[in-house]
Amino acid sequence: MPPETIDDHVRADAVSGAFDDWGLSTVIDENIDTPVIPRDEFERLHALAGLNAVWPIANAGLLHVYGYLLSTVPTPYGLKRDRWLNGALALTLGLPREAFLPIGTGTLLSRVTAAVLPRLIEPPKDALLVLDQESIEGATEVRTVLVGIPESAAVLYGVREGGRMRVITAFPLVAVSASFRQSLVDQPPRLRYNAATSTLSPRSPLAASLRTQ
Repeated sequence: MPPETIDDHVRADAVSGAFDDWGLSTVIDENIDTPVIPRDEFERLHALAGLNAVWPIANAGLLHVYGYLLSTVPTPYGLKRDRWLNGALALTLGLPREAFLPIGTGTLLSRVTAAVLPRLIEPPKDALLVLDQESIEGATEVRTVLVGIPESAAVLYGVREGGRMRVITAFPLVAVSASFRQSLVDQPPRLRYNAATSTLSPRSPLAASLRTQ
């Protein structure tokens, strides 16, 4: 029987170990310097998932999928939930428009993981950009993959730590120009999109970028 509520999705993902495929994130969005969900909701979700978390750092899957779905905090790019509800990200990843709605077969997190993690582990040959960065001490690799076409693309972002790639986030872009892609390469390397690791806080500086595609 498919999960019926967001809480059911979280419980099912806890049982299956699905959160292990996701890294760490802060609940405080770097664009607005404000939590995307209140602390009591943060604590409630982590209790449901059986995950330990110390505010504001927690599992990126729980925050970026279910926390964003529940968020009502406006950002310069709209509501965080839109990436799961409006179909743009799903279509860019070659899926039906409704693929990331919190209904249907399987959990939302499992569907997102299946669409994003393989593309982070082995970026498609037609990716618009693959950008790899390392932590200063070399223990962590950060990967940005732009997929789709210039008129309709998506950012996939993951962290490899302890020899394993984990998802941080995925979101659609309206358009991706050559200058935008180059700007990602030229920006001072740092953790982005609210990512954290076991040793690095959000926005930590990284070593030089390597553009592999």
